[in-house]
Amino acid sequence: MNIYAGNLSFDVSEDELRKTFEEFGEVTEVRLIMDKFSGKSKGFGFIEMPSKEEAEKAIAELNGKDFNGRAISVNEARPKVERSGGRGGRGGGGRGGGGKRGGGKRGGFGGKSRGDFGNSRGGRY
Repeated sequence: MNIYAGNLSFDVSEDELRKTFEEFGEVTEVRLIMDKFSGKSKGFGFIEMPSKEEAEKAIAELNGKDFNGRAISVNEARPKVERSGGRGGRGGGGRGGGGKRGGGKRGGFGGKSRGDFGNSRGGRY
């Protein structure tokens, strides 16, 4: 069973987390989530325990308990949701047609293709 552990101290190590969960049974994997720019912990991680019973006991015993000075949040991890690439949150619309400048109040490319930069006539690029 995959377990989520949140509100962790930023100083906690994977070894400390492993030892804490091993008190309840076998731990096959521990992953602290790190910030890709600073290299520091983001304050949460995942623990994989093969036995569902042992994992449920660990969740029941550790959720809300003090761990390195913080009340940690421990529960069954939800499956990872696939995200589409890009910046997200942008639906369609706003690029209606009409006129020489590409249309509407938003967007448009002034009748030019995306690769046609360096012009002096409007457009976003």
